[in-house]
Amino acid sequence: MSTPFPFTAVVGQDDLRLALLLNAVSPAVGGVLVRGEKGTAKSTAVRALSALMPEVDVVSGCRFSCDPASPDPGCPDGPHGTGAFESRPARMVELPVGASEDRLVGALDIERALAEGVKAFEPGLLADAHRGILYVDEVNLLHDHLVDLLLDAAAMGASYVEREGVSVRHAARFLLVGTMNPEEGELRPQLLDRFGLTVEVAASREPDQRVEVVRRRLAYDDDPAGFAARWAGEEAAVRARIAAARELLPQVRLGDGALRQIAATCAAFEVDGMRADIVMARTATALAAWAGRTDVLAEDVRQAALLALPHRRRRNPFDAPGLDEDKLDETLEQFSGEGDGGGDDDPDPGPDGPGGGGGEPAPGIPPQGGDTGARPEAGEGGEPQPSGAGEQSAVRAAEPFRTKVLSVPGIGEGAAGRRSRARTEHGRTTGARRPRGALTKLHLAATVQAAAPHQRARGRSGPGLVIRRDDLRQATREGREGNLVLFVVDASGSMAARQRMSAVKGAVLSLLLDAYQRRDKVGLVTFRGSAAEVALPPTSSVDAAAARLESLPTGGRTPLAAGLLKAHEVLRVERLRDPARRALVVVVTDGRATGGPEPVALAGRAARLFAAEGTASVVVDCESGPVRLGLAGRLAGELGGTAVTLDELRADSIAGLVKDVQRRAA
Repeated sequence: MSTPFPFTAVVGQDDLRLALLLNAVSPAVGGVLVRGEKGTAKSTAVRALSALMPEVDVVSGCRFSCDPASPDPGCPDGPHGTGAFESRPARMVELPVGASEDRLVGALDIERALAEGVKAFEPGLLADAHRGILYVDEVNLLHDHLVDLLLDAAAMGASYVEREGVSVRHAARFLLVGTMNPEEGELRPQLLDRFGLTVEVAASREPDQRVEVVRRRLAYDDDPAGFAARWAGEEAAVRARIAAARELLPQVRLGDGALRQIAATCAAFEVDGMRADIVMARTATALAAWAGRTDVLAEDVRQAALLALPHRRRRNPFDAPGLDEDKLDETLEQFSGEGDGGGDDDPDPGPDGPGGGGGEPAPGIPPQGGDTGARPEAGEGGEPQPSGAGEQSAVRAAEPFRTKVLSVPGIGEGAAGRRSRARTEHGRTTGARRPRGALTKLHLAATVQAAAPHQRARGRSGPGLVIRRDDLRQATREGREGNLVLFVVDASGSMAARQRMSAVKGAVLSLLLDAYQRRDKVGLVTFRGSAAEVALPPTSSVDAAAARLESLPTGGRTPLAAGLLKAHEVLRVERLRDPARRALVVVVTDGRATGGPEPVALAGRAARLFAAEGTASVVVDCESGPVRLGLAGRLAGELGGTAVTLDELRADSIAGLVKDVQRRAA
């Protein structure tokens, strides 16, 4: 087994280390989601934590790690008596992004169940992680149904497997840690809420600290065992402190004053539901135990808010992360009073970490108080735009709205999502086929039909069936896939009336929000002046697209053909990278084309390239005024797609509803 990088040797990242340690002290906090750019020690810190976790006693031979002091009465390997037990280190189990549902929750051996009549169950990763750490790197790239299963098990402390009339339940209590890079896409707010804490990490901009990171990493790579030995003392101190905090935790008192501050803070930040209040209470209690105190102080509540609330107050991916700390301090001050425990007896006010009993803190431990919360990050600025006649400054987008569902026709086989129909491993059963490789989803009826004609030849004359491997049939399923939604936005002078462009940006922002909810990739091509540019290459980060859109200036001529050709090139490259993901091109324009020789004819020829390849497209007609030329509708015809007006784009618009009714009647 390789030697992990020591936890106490991680440079900086105080919030990250504190959040992990609090979960080690009190797993009831609910885990931690670590958000940050690549190369910021996210995975290193998580893997290092496993070496600090106290050893666990398990029933000998139990595949589900039952505690001999209180074994699970429903354990599939039970019942357990007072037999032998053994001690082992707490496990850290990693869930790969490409894991299947069977690998996560466990699988029934279908072949043995049919051929031998036994209900054989093979435990999955949830069983392996019981009483340990379950680590999910790139959790935002997991399929939604896997995240649902994962977080349900974390919330209930148990995993349930229901398949082919067999029910299995086993305990699954673990410290859940997920890491993600926000540039690769966000988690849904409902899933974000299931993580107890969240921290934002970024590489230090201090040269001295960066030098120390490199120095330690090189020393570790040259001699992992020797490097770990030099930090053994600090590691032992933290391990002992975790154990002491766990013992102290049941004695920590959460007074009414602290509870009122927690409730007032959650209400002030308009956090939905009650989970935030509960998580804050547990986190504040763990902070007190970690500091060696039996009373929860005001600074514990403040630190708990900075860790537990930022991801819960985001209503959509365009909201800035973090909390307004001035507002937080005002709320805590307003509701400070009797029972809040005061705040003058903090045993460790210094910058080096929280101490217990006023002594020196263990080396490498992050501070418990102070200004360490996640802060709102500045949004991305716009790329330099080509100059053009009549250029105007960027205008703000109108409020987003719920849009009509735009989809790609036919059935695809792309990444899981919610926009278009696709053949998937999950969804409704549509047929059966012979398995290719391991059998994962048995189609029972098709299996029985395949085996039935051969029973006489197999010597079966009475009731029952003789099932052989050749009879097994894999269920084929149909679900939904996420598409690449490529926005081609006209930013020229013909669209540049400020009020009109505000509405156009609001519409694109609404479509971006829809793409986020349907788990699509998005790209953004803009055209104005004399050329088109890729404002955002295809990505899963719709908030990056929103930031580019917000800073988009307008004005100049309308090189429509250039915009369409640039979009065609983007799709060509993306098909080479991901052939299974289908594209939906959304052209936002009034249909006018100016600049260069024969601009209308060139735009028509460029549009027909999409039609020839069968690319699904929608034109959002932004033409306004009493006299309309219908150019956007003509463009939609050449693209082989459909056209909708800004009003019809709204899901609840009367015009859109009438059009849908007429289409269905026809």
